[in-house]
Amino acid sequence: MNAEAPPPGNQSAQAKNLVAAGTAGWDDEVDLLVVGAGAAGMTAALVAAIEGCRALVCEKSQHVGGTTARSSGGIWIPGNHLTAAAGSPDSIEDARAYLTELVGSDDGDGLREAYLESSATAIHYLEQNSDVHFSPMAANPDYRELAGAATGGRPVAAVPFDGRKLGRDFALLAPPLPLLMALGGMMVARADIPHLLHPLRSYRSFSHSVRLVGRYLVDRLSHGRGTRLLMGNALAARLFYSLRKRNAPIWLNSTVSELIRDGDSVVGALVKTAGQIRRVRARCGVVLATGGFGHSPEWRRRLMNQQEQTAHSLAYEANSGDGLSMAEQVGARIERARLTSAAVWAPISKFRRNDGTVLTFPHFFMDRPKPGFIAVNHKGKRFVNEAASYHDFVAGMLNDPEVGAESPAYLICDRATLSTYGMGIVLPGPRQLRKYLRSGYLVESDSLQSLALKMNIDPVGLISTVDRNNQFAESGLDLDHGKGQSAFNRFHGNPEHLPNPCVGAISAAPFYAMKIFPADLATHAGIRANQNCQVLNTEGKVVAGLYVCGNDLYSIWEGEAPGPGVTLGPAVVFGYRSALHAIRYGGDKPGAAISPDRHTSP
Repeated sequence: MNAEAPPPGNQSAQAKNLVAAGTAGWDDEVDLLVVGAGAAGMTAALVAAIEGCRALVCEKSQHVGGTTARSSGGIWIPGNHLTAAAGSPDSIEDARAYLTELVGSDDGDGLREAYLESSATAIHYLEQNSDVHFSPMAANPDYRELAGAATGGRPVAAVPFDGRKLGRDFALLAPPLPLLMALGGMMVARADIPHLLHPLRSYRSFSHSVRLVGRYLVDRLSHGRGTRLLMGNALAARLFYSLRKRNAPIWLNSTVSELIRDGDSVVGALVKTAGQIRRVRARCGVVLATGGFGHSPEWRRRLMNQQEQTAHSLAYEANSGDGLSMAEQVGARIERARLTSAAVWAPISKFRRNDGTVLTFPHFFMDRPKPGFIAVNHKGKRFVNEAASYHDFVAGMLNDPEVGAESPAYLICDRATLSTYGMGIVLPGPRQLRKYLRSGYLVESDSLQSLALKMNIDPVGLISTVDRNNQFAESGLDLDHGKGQSAFNRFHGNPEHLPNPCVGAISAAPFYAMKIFPADLATHAGIRANQNCQVLNTEGKVVAGLYVCGNDLYSIWEGEAPGPGVTLGPAVVFGYRSALHAIRYGGDKPGAAISPDRHTSP
């Protein structure tokens, strides 16, 4: 769908003079103004469109999708209908008990209970009314083995999407992280990996590989990257496609610079677009969904501790705390409070290319939970269960005084383990390692002592730790950190490796090491809101007409990560709740709106 950009509007000085003039002189009027085009913002806009209202999405970057488009795509939805249909019903009561064990019973703003009550409803609503469809992640356990934890079925993921349906607007969808795509642009599912690594193993593997690669090569010629979209990219694409089908306008390269108030109520915003400032009235409300503050030095300084501030951010580059800054201008309550962590974390490695650019690779579950890997600090000591969730792994890094931005952690393995599982961007199999060794991404040595010296690790500590690990590998019991003892650990281990699918010996030279750094995936600290996602001010009162969802919102998880999809879950569910409340109870009744054909496309 190709359409004109927003028309020219008032100049900045004129618009500033009108801010105090009440509601006169609007350039555009909509029912719901959404700031940000990630999963949270697009869900809010889509719900409004489904309900017959006009929603305008303003996105300051040139793409839709934000951090969602580069995520793993899981959505944590207790009691969802998809899991029940698959024969593994879950209960809200169990999920509530699990969260109470994990983060405590205090739910002062009522948001956590609101999430439990409406998460399954939100997913069902989208499936019934849009092209946003999901499939259950039936085997994925919760991250912690506590009362009420599920061994699978709570998370769901968007069904793969054919990006060709977007036509030329495919170029407007943000791509995944470069190192998470094969062959420079092909998305790969977990089930694809064995076939692609061993295409000659069977006719099935060969035909599967040929089909995937063949389609990708055609896609490269017509679309620049693969159009078989998976994980978070599929979710972002499905939301985008559903908004397109309903002619919901999205203004790209459009920055919301200031909220407009009438008395104490937020009634619209100033939007800088196409080089002009436009006054946009929002009859029912404004929804802040700008993706958090991952790339804002100021907000990181205010809401993170010193260790957390030094972490790299995997969030979308445009996520620089705009929502928090706008909310603060109208007196919103923004805080970290009692959060155990200010963000959701993931460990990363950094690969420096020949041109000097650095690419990051998130170490989710492809290497560190497998047998034959350990993670150590510069003293050569293990500090965490390597098979823990990405969030808990980095929490272990940040809590270890020997690990920090200048003193990373190190993944250690031997050649047999490297060949079997790969490490970081080094793929499994008997592959050439020269470029990884030359860049320093991977370090190799014929002895543990020389490896330690090359990496600035204490040799005595490393040798002692490896010896102890090898004893655990023989007994099958990790007495130090419990690697392989939980259902979640074992799910990401190697079930064929006995006696412990996550613990293996490091014994045959050459040995390898890789530096691992902390990174944030999404921010936990943020704007406080009530169960309707209405922003609260510093006195705990509602800021009328202003809503918040996604990573701008103070996390209901209290700084923890219960299971797969704890970022996208609240994004989608609270996008749904904020839109429904705004259009039913916020502002004026829906009325005249912006022209539906004003959808930004190249």
